[in-house]
Amino acid sequence: MQLKQLLTEDRAVSPVIGVILMVAITVILAAVIGTFVLGLGDQVSDNAPQASFSFDFNDGGDGFDGTSDDIVNITHEGGETIENSTLSVSGDDSGLTYVPSDSNWGDDGVVSAGDRISHSDVNSGETIRVIWTNPNGGSTNTIARATAPQ
Repeated sequence: MQLKQLLTEDRAVSPVIGVILMVAITVILAAVIGTFVLGLGDQVSDNAPQASFSFDFNDGGDGFDGTSDDIVNITHEGGETIENSTLSVSGDDSGLTYVPSDSNWGDDGVVSAGDRISHSDVNSGETIRVIWTNPNGGSTNTIARATAPQ
């Protein structure tokens, strides 16, 4: 066999490339179909909204139990608008559970920049959280938190 003929012969290249391409296409299709069958495709877009909240704690005087009860003003400072039915505010000490959809926070159905709520009976040192609940399936994310001053 001549060396020049060996280097220029390319009969086997086309079938090898064809097999590699078919395997690659099969793997990609299997990954895409598997993602949607397992329901992972729906969760990609269900991330918590990116929004900024400020907490302003004011001394509300002594409460009935002798401890200092503060008032917290929570203001949506900026970022995405959020449906108020997906938000709640909770505190870890006073048992505060506040659902903004029951209040005037976001009168038009969404909480947007500038909207504010107030709540009293916040204990000193209590951590207050703004919690977003995924409307497509029960997972929750804390999107803002602050601790009342001691």
